[in-house]
Amino acid sequence: MTDPANLYPTNKVLATLDAVEEKLLCLLLAVMIILACLQIFLRTVFSGGLLWIDPFLRYLVIWCGLLGAVTATSQGRHIALDIFAGRIPPAIDPWLSLLTQLFSTFAAAGLTWAGWLFLAGEIEAGGDGPLSLPLWFWNGIFPLSFGLITCKSFLLFIMQIKALVYKNQPLSDKQR
Repeated sequence: MTDPANLYPTNKVLATLDAVEEKLLCLLLAVMIILACLQIFLRTVFSGGLLWIDPFLRYLVIWCGLLGAVTATSQGRHIALDIFAGRIPPAIDPWLSLLTQLFSTFAAAGLTWAGWLFLAGEIEAGGDGPLSLPLWFWNGIFPLSFGLITCKSFLLFIMQIKALVYKNQPLSDKQR
């Protein structure tokens, strides 16, 4: 199927968003590694650790996973079933990619809505999470990440349409 990364290599907004996501993922991963090592050290040397590190690490894992899914969407490396890969004629491939992006957009939009409902329940229930921040803060990553996946999938859908319309012509900067 058409590689989504090839559809918008020169789109400055998406390139900037991808760069920010990658830097945030690196930061979160570094914090996770440092805190996990610190916790292991404290448990080994002092037979105890800091109580807030374990739940904090659990939320950081969720954040990294969902932000990684956002980044994977723009790179065309999100979850996909390549049942037909290599078996379909090249002329059908761009249309299948278009259909896949449309389906991804609707699926992610549904998950965004579910994330907002979940977040509303968390806000209503209240409660504190790690670092004395409200639980809704930590769970806000669900609608945020699925919303970003929805936007990226929709942009890829639009760009796939442009690629189909201008398939024999290189896309100028105005068309991108």
